Amino acid sequence: MIYVDNPVWPAHNRLWAHLVSDVSRAELHAFAELLGAPRRGFDRDHYDIPSELVPVAIWLGATHVTARDIARLLRTANLRLPKHLATAARPPVR
Repeated sequence: MIYVDNPVWPAHNRLWAHLVSDVSRAELHAFAELLGAPRRGFDRDHYDIPSELVPVAIWLGATHVTARDIARLLRTANLRLPKHLATAARPPVR
């Protein structure tokens, strides 16, 4: 299932929300593509999406939840990827 929280995260003169899946990253990427979210919006275990895409995500079937729910859903699904693990998994830059 796909979830989206409120767009309360400011960056680049916009407000941003988180889009996550509690099933798989493949499901998340497929939904994000359908939504029209650029792949560069993917950050380890979620997409950052601008506020104007939140109603579209909900219309496409995403469930609206709180930011706290987003974190809990990722942990429960074992899909949470902390920054230090994501950084450690990257190959060194040459």
